[in-house]
Amino acid sequence: MTVMTEEHDLPSKYQSALPGFLGVVDDAMSRLESLILALGVILLASNTIVGVVSRQVFGKGLFWSDEVNRILIVMITFAGIGYAARHGRHIRMSAIYDALPHAGRKALMVVIAFFTAAVMFFLCYYAWQYITTLYTRGRVLPALGVQVWTMYVWVPLGFVVTGVQYFLTGIKNLTSRDVYLSTGVVDGYAETESEV
Repeated sequence: MTVMTEEHDLPSKYQSALPGFLGVVDDAMSRLESLILALGVILLASNTIVGVVSRQVFGKGLFWSDEVNRILIVMITFAGIGYAARHGRHIRMSAIYDALPHAGRKALMVVIAFFTAAVMFFLCYYAWQYITTLYTRGRVLPALGVQVWTMYVWVPLGFVVTGVQYFLTGIKNLTSRDVYLSTGVVDGYAETESEV
């Protein structure tokens, strides 16, 4: 009998459910993502507060503040999609999935995981093409003087990390009895299955 862990029972530190070297890499990526997200949110909030205080107190905003916020928002968004995939937190439309028995949910989750991984890798390819185009054009952010392409490096990285997470979720579902939303999150239907 498999029992889904309640939200408040989860350990505060992520530990990969993957074996061997994959687990070590997954743990390292999780720590790096957590650091990027925490640092990004703190910097975004600090920059926004400093910008507001500057406008209200001194009557003049910081000319570079909006560009820094744009960079941080892109970074947080695309680091966050991999984090959400690792923790099984992406929004799901599950009306059909909910109505299926265990074997059907498992098969559908395998298809969903591998299809989503393929879409993420496809989007990564096009994001990389876009960055290459920006690089050749040499556009620069006016206030910071930084080339625009550097701001978007997070996009393909986020897609690759998310694609890898979904691919590993597909593998996990193929090799285990339970249905997994991510490599470490068991679907909540496992506990009701044994009660029925």
